[in-house]
Amino acid sequence: MIPKIEVEEFLNQSKTIPVIDVRSPAEFEKAHIPGAYNIPIFNNEERKRVGIRYKQNGKDAAVLLGLEIIGPNMKSIAIKAKELAIEKKILVHCWRGGMRSASMSWLFQAVGLSPVTLDGGYQEYRRFSKKYLSNNSKIIILSGSTGSGKTDILKELQKQGEQIIDLEGLAHHKGSAFGGIGESEQLDNEQFENNLFTEFNKLDLKKTIWVEDESRSIGKNFIPPEFFNNMRNAPIIKININKEIRIKRLVKEYTNVDKDVLIYNINRIQKRLGGLNTKLSIEAVENNDFATAINYSLDFYDKAYQHGLLKREDPEIYELDINEDNPEKSAEKLIKYKLEKIK
Repeated sequence: MIPKIEVEEFLNQSKTIPVIDVRSPAEFEKAHIPGAYNIPIFNNEERKRVGIRYKQNGKDAAVLLGLEIIGPNMKSIAIKAKELAIEKKILVHCWRGGMRSASMSWLFQAVGLSPVTLDGGYQEYRRFSKKYLSNNSKIIILSGSTGSGKTDILKELQKQGEQIIDLEGLAHHKGSAFGGIGESEQLDNEQFENNLFTEFNKLDLKKTIWVEDESRSIGKNFIPPEFFNNMRNAPIIKININKEIRIKRLVKEYTNVDKDVLIYNINRIQKRLGGLNTKLSIEAVENNDFATAINYSLDFYDKAYQHGLLKREDPEIYELDINEDNPEKSAEKLIKYKLEKIK
C-alpha cells in the first residue's frame, strides 16, 4: 500500500525529499510545484491517445493501452527516479492523485524506492495554495511614483533582515508599458501564482512583509485575488523622491536597448500620452535625449499613480521623503519609520 499524505505535510517533506510530477510534459510546462521534477508516465501524444481510448472504449481499454505504452519505458523511468531519490525516498503526484501517480508509485516501490503520494494531486495543491494566500498577514505596501527605485529598496530591506515579496521579480516584469524591457519571458499565470505561494509560504506571517505597490496586473500576469485583497487592506508607506532623481534612475534602467524598442513602447501608450507628447517623446529618443522622453512619460504615470491611490477606500497612507537615490539608506529609513509609525 502506497502511503498518501495531505498537501501541507507533502510540502513540508518536499524541503528535503524530491518531488516527482508524473503528469505529461505539457501539463508540467504550463505550471507545476516549484522545484518538482517531471518524469511523465506518458508524453503529450501518448496522453492524448489514452484519453481518446477512454472516451471511446472505456476505462479498461484505456488501462490496457496505457500498459502497452509504458511497458518499454519502465526501465528508463525507474532509473530516473532512482537517480533523484534521496535515501530511497521520493514524493509523487499527478493531476488528481489517481491512477497515474498510483501506477508510477507502484513501479518506484517495485525497484526498491519508498514513494509517498499527494492526496488529491496537483489539483489539491492548487486549492490549498490559493486558500493559503488569503491568510491574514502583516503586509506593508511600499509605494512611490515610477522611478523611485522601490524594487532595489525592497532588496535592501531583505538584506537588512526584513521579509519581502518581490512581485515584479516573480512576474519578470516591472509593471509599466515599458516593464518587459530587459526581462525574461513571463511565465504562465498559473506558474506565477505557484511561485508567489512558494515565496509567501516561506515567511513568518506574524512579522512584517514588505510588498511593492502594484495594480492587479503585472504585464500578462495577475496577482491572485486572495493575495491582492490583503494588499488592498494593508497600510501604505509612500516614499516621495524628487522627479529629477527618478528620471536619472529610469535613464539607467531603460535606455540600454535599441531605440526601436523604446519607440514601440511609447507608441503603445500613445492614447494616454496624447499625440503631441508621443511625437515629442519619440523625437527625443531619436536625438538620444532620453531624459526628456522619460519626462513626458512620467507626467502620465505620475497622474495615473496618484489616481490609483485616491481610488482606494479609506487607505492608511504614511509618507516619507527620500532625498537621494540610495536604496540602502532608504531601507534603513523605512525600517525606522515603520517602528515609529506602524504598530
